[in-house]
Amino acid sequence: MSIDLEVRDGVAVVTINRPERLNAMDADHYRGLSEAWIRIRDDIDIRVAIVTGAGERAFTTGADIKSFVANPADLSQMWLTQRDQLLNRGLEVWKPVICAVNGLCLGGGMTLLLGTDIRVAAEHASFSLAEAKRGVIPANGGTQRILSQLPYAIAMEMLLTGDSIDAATALRWGLINRVVPSNQLMDAAFDYARRIAAAAPLAVQAAKELAIRGQDVDLPTGLRMEQLVLRLLQSTEDAKEGAAAFAEKRPPIYSGR
Repeated sequence: MSIDLEVRDGVAVVTINRPERLNAMDADHYRGLSEAWIRIRDDIDIRVAIVTGAGERAFTTGADIKSFVANPADLSQMWLTQRDQLLNRGLEVWKPVICAVNGLCLGGGMTLLLGTDIRVAAEHASFSLAEAKRGVIPANGGTQRILSQLPYAIAMEMLLTGDSIDAATALRWGLINRVVPSNQLMDAAFDYARRIAAAAPLAVQAAKELAIRGQDVDLPTGLRMEQLVLRLLQSTEDAKEGAAAFAEKRPPIYSGR
């Protein structure tokens, strides 16, 4: 029972490791997940992250209902908004995050997926926001992100009925990028991760931030933000390395500076 974090070659792998409970998360697991995201955010040697679940049955089914619904936190905690922040609840992580869905992606698993950037799923994966069937709502971004990531009618069907869709349907609607056999899932995720890690990390993080923040501003403001960030990037060592590598017809070696 843990949140495991392994880092190699600039790629962090976060594994929700509670397969005996379909990787459902209690308060300790959410706290561990928060700590993992903070390390990914702050560690300069990490360029990209993959999040997955242990075993082959579930990515995560989200919050452990027994530990949360039956025992809600004291109301005073409602205003501790900066405590134990998550990728999909307030924490700003501009390094790309790849979601490797190895089975059930339900409730909080779905809201976690909605906070990631690239998604790969095993053929047997399924997806749902089932909270309405339990008398609650998909918090941690479920109600706030779903309409921007799926067509309105499809998003509302998932949100209001709590019914699930399979991997093929999720791919058709653009919720995920690829569907692969189960034994190829992590290879597919690492393929994305290696390609991202080979790019200039400051440029990658800037592109992600601009794309996300640009959704909340008008186009002229977004274009101006692009100009300012581009000017900053042009002064970096990585920009010089990129130009030199192109001229010398060799792969660039980026330092993140």
